[in-house]
Amino acid sequence: MMNETSFLPELLRILFTVVCAIVIVFGNALVMGYLERKFAGRFQRRPGPMEVGWQGILQLAVDGVKLVGKQLLVPKHADKPLYLIAPILSFAPALLPLLVIPFSPKLQGRDLDIGLIFILAVVAINVLAILVAGWGSNNKYSMLGAMRSVAQNVAYEIPMLLTLLSVILVTNTFSLQGIIAAQEKIWFIFVMPVAFLIFFVATVAETNRAPFDLPEAESELTAGFMTEYSGMGFSLFFMAEYTYMFIACSLTVILFLGGWHGPPLPFAEYTSALWFFLKVYVLLILMIWIRWTFPRVRFDQLLNFCWKYLVPFSLVHLMVTAVVLKI
Repeated sequence: MMNETSFLPELLRILFTVVCAIVIVFGNALVMGYLERKFAGRFQRRPGPMEVGWQGILQLAVDGVKLVGKQLLVPKHADKPLYLIAPILSFAPALLPLLVIPFSPKLQGRDLDIGLIFILAVVAINVLAILVAGWGSNNKYSMLGAMRSVAQNVAYEIPMLLTLLSVILVTNTFSLQGIIAAQEKIWFIFVMPVAFLIFFVATVAETNRAPFDLPEAESELTAGFMTEYSGMGFSLFFMAEYTYMFIACSLTVILFLGGWHGPPLPFAEYTSALWFFLKVYVLLILMIWIRWTFPRVRFDQLLNFCWKYLVPFSLVHLMVTAVVLKI
Protein backbone atom coordinates (compact mmCIF):
# COMPACT_ATOMS: atom_id res chain seq x y z
CA MET A 1 0.00 0.00 0.00
CA MET A 2 1.41 3.42 -0.98
CA ASN A 3 2.32 5.54 2.07
CA GLU A 4 1.53 9.25 2.32
CA THR A 5 5.11 10.42 1.73
CA SER A 6 5.25 8.75 -1.70
CA PHE A 7 1.61 9.45 -2.59
CA LEU A 8 1.77 13.25 -2.23
CA PRO A 9 4.62 13.88 -4.74
CA GLU A 10 2.91 11.59 -7.25
CA LEU A 11 -0.40 13.44 -6.80
CA LEU A 12 1.33 16.80 -7.28
CA ARG A 13 3.05 15.44 -10.39
CA ILE A 14 -0.28 14.33 -11.87
CA LEU A 15 -1.95 17.67 -11.09
CA PHE A 16 0.96 19.61 -12.57
CA THR A 17 0.87 17.49 -15.73
CA VAL A 18 -2.88 18.00 -16.15
CA VAL A 19 -2.53 21.77 -15.67
CA CYS A 20 0.29 21.88 -18.25
CA ALA A 21 -1.86 19.90 -20.72
CA ILE A 22 -4.75 22.37 -20.28
CA VAL A 23 -2.40 25.33 -20.75
CA ILE A 24 -1.01 23.78 -23.95
CA VAL A 25 -4.54 23.17 -25.32
CA PHE A 26 -5.80 26.73 -24.74
CA GLY A 27 -2.46 28.38 -25.54
CA ASN A 28 -2.11 26.42 -28.77
CA ALA A 29 -5.67 27.34 -29.82
CA LEU A 30 -4.90 31.05 -29.30
CA VAL A 31 -1.55 30.91 -31.11
CA MET A 32 -2.83 28.79 -34.00
CA GLY A 33 -5.98 30.84 -34.44
CA TYR A 34 -3.90 34.01 -34.70
CA LEU A 35 -1.27 32.46 -36.99
CA GLU A 36 -3.95 30.98 -39.26
CA ARG A 37 -5.61 34.35 -39.76
CA LYS A 38 -2.37 36.28 -40.27
CA PHE A 39 -0.89 33.74 -42.68
CA ALA A 40 -4.19 33.46 -44.56
CA GLY A 41 -4.17 37.22 -44.96
CA ARG A 42 -0.55 37.20 -46.08
CA PHE A 43 -1.16 34.53 -48.72
CA GLN A 44 -4.16 36.49 -50.04
CA ARG A 45 -2.47 39.92 -49.91
CA ARG A 46 -4.57 41.33 -47.09
CA PRO A 47 -3.57 42.29 -43.52
CA GLY A 48 -5.64 39.83 -41.47
CA PRO A 49 -6.64 40.83 -37.89
CA MET A 50 -5.41 44.37 -37.11
CA GLU A 51 -7.90 46.10 -34.80
CA VAL A 52 -7.71 44.44 -31.35
CA GLY A 53 -4.26 44.86 -29.83
CA TRP A 54 -0.97 45.25 -31.71
CA GLN A 55 -1.36 43.61 -35.12
CA GLY A 56 -4.66 42.09 -33.88
CA ILE A 57 -2.87 39.88 -31.35
CA LEU A 58 -5.80 39.99 -28.90
CA GLN A 59 -8.44 39.13 -31.52
CA LEU A 60 -8.70 35.47 -30.50
CA ALA A 61 -9.16 36.38 -26.81
CA VAL A 62 -12.03 38.72 -27.72
CA ASP A 63 -13.56 36.06 -29.99
CA GLY A 64 -13.36 33.57 -27.12
CA VAL A 65 -15.28 35.93 -24.81
CA LYS A 66 -17.87 36.46 -27.55
CA LEU A 67 -18.37 32.72 -28.06
CA VAL A 68 -18.72 32.09 -24.31
CA GLY A 69 -21.41 34.77 -24.14
CA LYS A 70 -23.49 33.35 -26.98
CA GLN A 71 -26.65 31.43 -26.15
CA LEU A 72 -26.42 27.69 -26.76
CA LEU A 73 -29.37 26.86 -29.03
CA VAL A 74 -30.46 23.27 -29.64
CA PRO A 75 -32.24 22.60 -32.96
CA LYS A 76 -35.90 21.72 -32.51
CA HIS A 77 -35.75 18.18 -33.91
CA ALA A 78 -32.22 17.33 -32.79
CA ASP A 79 -31.35 14.46 -30.46
CA LYS A 80 -30.52 16.74 -27.52
CA PRO A 81 -28.28 14.40 -25.44
CA LEU A 82 -26.17 13.44 -28.47
CA TYR A 83 -26.12 17.02 -29.75
CA LEU A 84 -24.78 18.35 -26.43
CA ILE A 85 -22.28 15.58 -25.70
CA ALA A 86 -20.59 15.62 -29.15
CA PRO A 87 -18.40 18.75 -28.59
CA ILE A 88 -17.32 17.42 -25.18
CA LEU A 89 -16.59 13.99 -26.67
CA SER A 90 -14.37 15.69 -29.24
CA PHE A 91 -12.54 18.06 -26.88
CA ALA A 92 -12.04 16.08 -23.65
CA PRO A 93 -9.94 13.18 -25.07
CA ALA A 94 -7.63 15.71 -26.75
CA LEU A 95 -6.00 16.34 -23.37
CA LEU A 96 -4.91 12.72 -22.84
CA PRO A 97 -2.22 12.37 -25.56
CA LEU A 98 -0.46 15.44 -24.17
CA LEU A 99 0.17 13.50 -20.95
CA VAL A 100 2.44 10.99 -22.72
CA ILE A 101 4.13 13.18 -25.37
CA PRO A 102 7.83 13.69 -24.44
CA PHE A 103 8.65 17.37 -25.02
CA SER A 104 12.18 16.84 -23.65
CA PRO A 105 14.03 14.06 -21.75
CA LYS A 106 12.40 15.23 -18.50
CA LEU A 107 9.24 17.09 -19.60
CA GLN A 108 6.82 14.19 -19.97
CA GLY A 109 3.83 13.21 -17.87
CA ARG A 110 4.18 9.45 -18.32
CA ASP A 111 6.49 7.33 -20.45
CA LEU A 112 4.20 4.43 -21.32
CA ASP A 113 5.64 1.33 -22.96
CA ILE A 114 2.68 1.49 -25.36
CA GLY A 115 2.63 5.30 -25.65
CA LEU A 116 2.22 5.25 -29.43
CA ILE A 117 -0.76 2.86 -29.28
CA PHE A 118 -2.31 4.94 -26.48
CA ILE A 119 -2.21 8.14 -28.58
CA LEU A 120 -3.66 6.42 -31.66
CA ALA A 121 -6.49 4.90 -29.58
CA VAL A 122 -7.42 8.21 -27.93
CA VAL A 123 -7.26 10.26 -31.14
CA ALA A 124 -9.64 7.79 -32.83
CA ILE A 125 -12.41 8.93 -30.44
CA ASN A 126 -12.66 12.20 -32.39
CA VAL A 127 -14.17 10.33 -35.35
CA LEU A 128 -16.91 9.03 -33.07
CA ALA A 129 -17.52 12.57 -31.77
CA ILE A 130 -17.96 13.89 -35.33
CA LEU A 131 -20.36 11.05 -36.16
CA VAL A 132 -22.37 11.76 -33.00
CA ALA A 133 -22.49 15.48 -33.88
CA GLY A 134 -23.77 14.77 -37.38
CA TRP A 135 -26.37 12.25 -36.23
CA GLY A 136 -27.52 14.28 -33.23
CA SER A 137 -27.99 17.48 -35.24
CA ASN A 138 -30.75 15.89 -37.36
CA ASN A 139 -29.52 17.88 -40.36
CA LYS A 140 -28.77 16.39 -43.76
CA TYR A 141 -25.66 18.52 -44.24
CA SER A 142 -24.34 17.55 -40.80
CA MET A 143 -25.02 13.87 -41.43
CA LEU A 144 -23.28 13.91 -44.82
CA GLY A 145 -20.27 15.63 -43.24
CA ALA A 146 -20.14 13.05 -40.45
CA MET A 147 -20.30 10.12 -42.88
CA ARG A 148 -17.57 11.68 -44.98
CA SER A 149 -15.40 12.01 -41.88
CA VAL A 150 -15.81 8.33 -41.00
CA ALA A 151 -14.96 7.18 -44.55
CA GLN A 152 -12.01 9.56 -44.73
CA ASN A 153 -10.52 8.57 -41.38
CA VAL A 154 -10.96 4.83 -41.97
CA ALA A 155 -9.19 5.18 -45.33
CA TYR A 156 -6.26 7.35 -44.26
CA GLU A 157 -5.57 5.48 -41.03
CA ILE A 158 -4.37 2.48 -43.08
CA PRO A 159 -1.35 4.15 -44.76
CA MET A 160 -0.63 6.00 -41.51
CA LEU A 161 -0.46 2.76 -39.51
CA LEU A 162 1.61 1.04 -42.19
CA THR A 163 4.23 3.80 -42.03
CA LEU A 164 4.17 3.57 -38.22
CA LEU A 165 4.93 -0.14 -38.53
CA SER A 166 8.06 0.72 -40.52
CA VAL A 167 9.29 2.93 -37.67
CA ILE A 168 8.40 0.27 -35.08
CA LEU A 169 10.31 -2.38 -37.04
CA VAL A 170 13.42 -0.18 -36.96
CA THR A 171 13.17 0.87 -33.29
CA ASN A 172 11.56 -2.31 -31.89
CA THR A 173 9.53 -0.30 -29.35
CA PHE A 174 6.18 1.48 -28.89
CA SER A 175 7.70 3.86 -26.32
CA LEU A 176 7.92 7.45 -27.55
CA GLN A 177 11.10 7.99 -25.55
CA GLY A 178 12.61 4.89 -27.18
CA ILE A 179 11.71 6.08 -30.69
CA ILE A 180 13.36 9.46 -30.06
CA ALA A 181 16.44 7.82 -28.50
CA ALA A 182 16.86 5.73 -31.68
CA GLN A 183 17.24 8.98 -33.67
CA GLU A 184 20.12 10.38 -31.64
CA LYS A 185 22.58 9.98 -34.54
CA ILE A 186 20.30 10.36 -37.56
CA TRP A 187 16.65 11.40 -37.91
CA PHE A 188 14.32 8.94 -39.60
CA ILE A 189 13.25 11.54 -42.18
CA PHE A 190 16.66 10.96 -43.83
CA VAL A 191 16.34 7.18 -43.54
CA MET A 192 12.65 6.91 -44.55
CA PRO A 193 11.68 10.07 -46.50
CA VAL A 194 8.83 8.29 -48.30
CA ALA A 195 7.32 7.16 -44.98
CA PHE A 196 7.53 10.74 -43.71
CA LEU A 197 5.66 12.11 -46.75
CA ILE A 198 2.95 9.44 -46.54
CA PHE A 199 2.53 9.94 -42.79
CA PHE A 200 2.33 13.73 -43.06
CA VAL A 201 -0.23 13.62 -45.90
CA ALA A 202 -2.29 11.12 -43.88
CA THR A 203 -2.18 13.38 -40.79
CA VAL A 204 -3.44 16.32 -42.85
CA ALA A 205 -6.37 14.17 -43.97
CA GLU A 206 -6.94 12.74 -40.47
CA THR A 207 -7.24 16.23 -38.98
CA ASN A 208 -9.74 17.24 -41.70
CA ARG A 209 -7.55 20.04 -42.99
CA ALA A 210 -7.74 21.46 -46.51
CA PRO A 211 -7.40 20.26 -49.19
CA PHE A 212 -8.95 17.27 -47.38
CA ASP A 213 -11.58 19.15 -45.31
CA LEU A 214 -14.54 17.33 -46.87
CA PRO A 215 -16.42 16.76 -43.55
CA GLU A 216 -16.97 20.54 -43.24
CA ALA A 217 -16.87 21.62 -46.88
CA GLU A 218 -18.68 24.97 -46.93
CA SER A 219 -19.05 24.91 -50.72
CA GLU A 220 -21.62 22.08 -50.61
CA LEU A 221 -22.33 21.26 -46.92
CA THR A 222 -22.59 24.74 -45.31
CA ALA A 223 -20.31 23.77 -42.41
CA GLY A 224 -20.69 19.99 -42.46
CA PHE A 225 -20.98 18.35 -39.06
CA MET A 226 -20.70 21.78 -37.35
CA THR A 227 -23.60 23.37 -39.25
CA GLU A 228 -25.96 23.47 -36.25
CA TYR A 229 -23.32 24.47 -33.66
CA SER A 230 -22.56 27.93 -32.33
CA GLY A 231 -21.20 29.46 -29.13
CA MET A 232 -19.39 27.06 -26.82
CA GLY A 233 -20.27 24.03 -28.94
CA PHE A 234 -18.45 25.50 -31.92
CA SER A 235 -15.52 26.72 -29.80
CA LEU A 236 -14.96 23.23 -28.35
CA PHE A 237 -14.79 21.74 -31.86
CA PHE A 238 -12.50 24.63 -32.84
CA MET A 239 -10.07 24.00 -29.96
CA ALA A 240 -10.22 20.24 -30.49
CA GLU A 241 -9.23 20.63 -34.16
CA TYR A 242 -6.16 22.70 -33.32
CA THR A 243 -5.24 20.34 -30.48
CA TYR A 244 -5.41 17.29 -32.75
CA MET A 245 -3.28 19.18 -35.27
CA PHE A 246 -0.72 19.81 -32.52
CA ILE A 247 -0.79 16.12 -31.54
CA ALA A 248 -0.41 14.99 -35.17
CA CYS A 249 2.58 17.29 -35.73
CA SER A 250 4.08 16.20 -32.39
CA LEU A 251 3.85 12.56 -33.50
CA THR A 252 5.50 13.48 -36.81
CA VAL A 253 8.35 15.18 -34.93
CA ILE A 254 8.76 12.18 -32.60
CA LEU A 255 8.69 9.58 -35.39
CA PHE A 256 10.73 11.30 -38.11
CA LEU A 257 12.33 14.57 -36.92
CA GLY A 258 14.26 13.40 -33.87
CA GLY A 259 11.94 14.75 -31.18
CA TRP A 260 13.84 17.24 -29.02
CA HIS A 261 17.22 16.49 -30.62
CA GLY A 262 18.98 19.55 -31.99
CA PRO A 263 22.01 21.77 -31.35
CA PRO A 264 22.80 21.60 -27.60
CA LEU A 265 21.29 24.22 -25.28
CA PRO A 266 22.06 25.11 -21.64
CA PHE A 267 20.20 22.83 -19.18
CA ALA A 268 19.41 20.58 -22.15
CA GLU A 269 17.17 18.21 -20.17
CA TYR A 270 14.52 20.94 -20.00
CA THR A 271 15.40 23.61 -22.61
CA SER A 272 15.61 21.04 -25.42
CA ALA A 273 11.80 21.28 -25.45
CA LEU A 274 12.36 24.50 -27.43
CA TRP A 275 13.59 22.42 -30.37
CA PHE A 276 10.55 20.17 -30.05
CA PHE A 277 8.07 23.06 -30.14
CA LEU A 278 9.99 24.78 -32.95
CA LYS A 279 9.72 21.68 -35.15
CA VAL A 280 6.03 21.22 -34.27
CA TYR A 281 5.11 24.79 -35.19
CA VAL A 282 7.07 24.65 -38.44
CA LEU A 283 4.86 21.68 -39.41
CA LEU A 284 1.72 23.50 -38.22
CA ILE A 285 2.60 26.53 -40.33
CA LEU A 286 3.16 24.15 -43.26
CA MET A 287 -0.38 22.82 -42.70
CA ILE A 288 -1.70 26.39 -42.81
CA TRP A 289 0.30 27.08 -45.97
CA ILE A 290 -1.14 23.97 -47.64
CA ARG A 291 -4.69 24.98 -46.66
CA TRP A 292 -4.49 28.42 -48.25
CA THR A 293 -2.59 27.26 -51.34
CA PHE A 294 -4.30 24.16 -52.73
CA PRO A 295 -7.99 23.86 -53.74
CA ARG A 296 -10.27 21.33 -52.06
CA VAL A 297 -10.40 17.95 -53.78
CA ARG A 298 -13.60 16.06 -54.57
CA PHE A 299 -14.54 13.24 -52.24
CA ASP A 300 -13.94 10.56 -54.87
CA GLN A 301 -10.48 12.05 -55.53
CA LEU A 302 -9.78 11.99 -51.80
CA LEU A 303 -10.51 8.28 -51.47
CA ASN A 304 -8.87 7.35 -54.77
CA PHE A 305 -5.66 9.07 -53.72
CA CYS A 306 -5.59 7.00 -50.53
CA TRP A 307 -6.54 3.57 -51.86
CA LYS A 308 -4.73 3.76 -55.22
CA TYR A 309 -1.53 5.50 -54.16
CA LEU A 310 -0.86 5.91 -50.44
CA VAL A 311 -1.85 2.37 -49.38
CA PRO A 312 0.23 0.59 -52.10
CA PHE A 313 3.25 2.86 -51.51
CA SER A 314 3.09 2.35 -47.74
CA LEU A 315 2.80 -1.44 -48.20
CA VAL A 316 5.82 -1.51 -50.49
CA HIS A 317 7.75 0.68 -48.06
CA LEU A 318 6.92 -1.66 -45.16
CA MET A 319 8.06 -4.73 -47.13
CA VAL A 320 11.31 -3.02 -48.20
CA THR A 321 11.98 -2.01 -44.59
CA ALA A 322 11.37 -5.58 -43.37
CA VAL A 323 13.67 -7.04 -46.07
CA VAL A 324 16.47 -4.55 -45.34
CA LEU A 325 16.30 -5.27 -41.60
CA LYS A 326 16.28 -9.02 -42.24
CA ILE A 327 19.37 -8.77 -44.41
